[in-house]
Amino acid sequence: MTTKRLLTILLLNALGFILFFSWYLPAGHGQWFAVDKGIFYWFNDRMVTSPALLWLVAITNFRAFDGISLLAMGGLYLYFWRRETPQGRRRMLAIGITMLLTAVGLNQLGHLIPVSHASPTKFFPDVHHVSQLTGIPTKDSSSDSFPGDHGMMLMIFACFMLRYFSRGAFALAVLIVVVFAMPRVMIGAHWFTDITVGSLSMVLVGMSWWLLTPASDYLINWLYRNLPGKYKPAK
Repeated sequence: MTTKRLLTILLLNALGFILFFSWYLPAGHGQWFAVDKGIFYWFNDRMVTSPALLWLVAITNFRAFDGISLLAMGGLYLYFWRRETPQGRRRMLAIGITMLLTAVGLNQLGHLIPVSHASPTKFFPDVHHVSQLTGIPTKDSSSDSFPGDHGMMLMIFACFMLRYFSRGAFALAVLIVVVFAMPRVMIGAHWFTDITVGSLSMVLVGMSWWLLTPASDYLINWLYRNLPGKYKPAK
């Protein structure tokens, strides 16, 4: 590992810790709480007066809509898959498995953070619940919303796109993060900081050590050599 890469890792770690502690240390989360509250009530109040917004939020938080985010990520992955040789596709399979294992592992580590709080719809009194307004069984509340699991998974996908594919793929993946993570904030199932502080700080710290060191390459190469199927590399 080069000195430049080590400095990049340390910088990303510093940014992650600064971001997290800027939220964690101040009493009542300082100015972050005002941002969270303002964003929550902006959407919560307007859902009553804007049927279009109400149904947009309801549809994008219906459980089946999560499948659309998987299709979006899968479509981007498929674009590169179709351009690869059989050996390249075997390597992409190894990358995909590594990505899945990374997401599961980092998500579990995220829940070791000594922070637990309910979503805005459970924290504030007399709020509007989309499931009650529409009759659609949406994900509009959570007893423990920090860090944002959904947002973290999307960010991990974006990181892998940047590390193993291209900057263009990363840009599209970031768009996927915004499009599919924001509905959870709009409906009040997550605070804005569950994603922009919780998910992002975890990704900045965890993914820098995983992707900018040989760690992820070791696992990918091991899977590439040992997965069953055709086109195994010669030993």
